[in-house]
Amino acid sequence: MKTCVRCHRTLDELVPVPGHLLALDGAPAWQAGDMLCHNCLRTTRHELITAMLAKHTEIKRLEAEVVQSIVDHKWVSNTPEDPPETLNWGDRVSDNIAKFGGSWRFIISFLLIMMGWITFNALIAKPFDPFPFILLNLALSCLAALQAPVIMMSQNRQEERDRKRSVNDYQINLKAELEIRQLHLKLDHLLYHQWQQLYALQELQVDLLEEILEQSPDLEPPLDPSNSGPDTAIAP
Repeated sequence: MKTCVRCHRTLDELVPVPGHLLALDGAPAWQAGDMLCHNCLRTTRHELITAMLAKHTEIKRLEAEVVQSIVDHKWVSNTPEDPPETLNWGDRVSDNIAKFGGSWRFIISFLLIMMGWITFNALIAKPFDPFPFILLNLALSCLAALQAPVIMMSQNRQEERDRKRSVNDYQINLKAELEIRQLHLKLDHLLYHQWQQLYALQELQVDLLEEILEQSPDLEPPLDPSNSGPDTAIAP
């Protein structure tokens, strides 16, 4: 059993300190072989990502939610549409009126009603709305006065949905940027360790060759190609 380097508790399930965390600015002075528990690992990631964001901009509520989603490994995207159960009767009526008022069905039906109204009052002997059709003008004015605020209510709700979509897109882009930065740090850490392993393997090969040369004095070391020139001839 090993001890967590942060909380100093002795636990069974510990993970090594990731090298990409040690490469971040402001990382604790830990060694590559130190161990962390899962809670301390999540807390360290949260603190380092928060410190990284604080260097560029002030931490706000949206950024804090993105950082928390990275720590908890949760999705940050959601559906900005209003669920049907949250809409009241007035919202549904305003949406239906705005949908019908902005369609060709409304325009064609409205023209047909106007033409029928004018034709009927022009052909009968005692019209209820004679020329210049004052009652028709009053009906049109009332319709416009009532239809405009209802459509504006629907547009306000649409603007709220668009705002939620913009916030959702911003959070997704911010999380993608942070994840890409972490991937770059992980790749740099892997490349650094691979170069160290290759260097150690090369030193091991050199040691083995020197040992072979010491045990077999009859063998001559290979010629250095840089010392050979055009005047060097091979004896028959």
